[in-house]
Amino acid sequence: MLSYLASALPHSISAEARLIALQCALRMDSRMRVRLPRGILRSIRISTPRPWRELEQARWLRTLHSTRPGEVIAELWDPALLGQSPSRPDRQRAADWALRAGHGARTAGEDALLQLTSIHLAAHSDPETGRGQAEADRMARECGVEDQNMPAALDRLAAIGSLTQWQQCPTTGDVQWSCAPHRYNRTANTDG
Repeated sequence: MLSYLASALPHSISAEARLIALQCALRMDSRMRVRLPRGILRSIRISTPRPWRELEQARWLRTLHSTRPGEVIAELWDPALLGQSPSRPDRQRAADWALRAGHGARTAGEDALLQLTSIHLAAHSDPETGRGQAEADRMARECGVEDQNMPAALDRLAAIGSLTQWQQCPTTGDVQWSCAPHRYNRTANTDG
């Protein structure tokens, strides 16, 4: 889903809006509607309407009036999502997994970019060893950041202990890393 959103969303979409888009895409129903409890938005530390407006301006979704306090309802406008997603129970598990995968950056008080980067790293890491590798430009594109800003994000994740180490191969440009051990179960993967 991270790969799909990287191609479906404009490059200018912020990391906050990308986190919302990821949760929406993974939690949508067959009518392409999603109900997000405010608790989920609080857990990813998004409390402003700005990311929603970004997604509306990009014509990716439309927010709807909710009759229940404490939730946001949206209608997704990207019909290709239906072909990108596995079954709804699998997507629900992936959405919950993504919340846990970004948890380390959230508890350290870090921003949405680091949450999204943590999710990307976890999705591309071997669950047994915590090691992973990805093309630097792909990683930056999926996290919605300029290539030159990715090293700073990785350094910040290393500083808070989410990464034990990372390096960029000078010949291929690939980024290799080792993640710190996590307590969440990688039963669902948001990559793809």
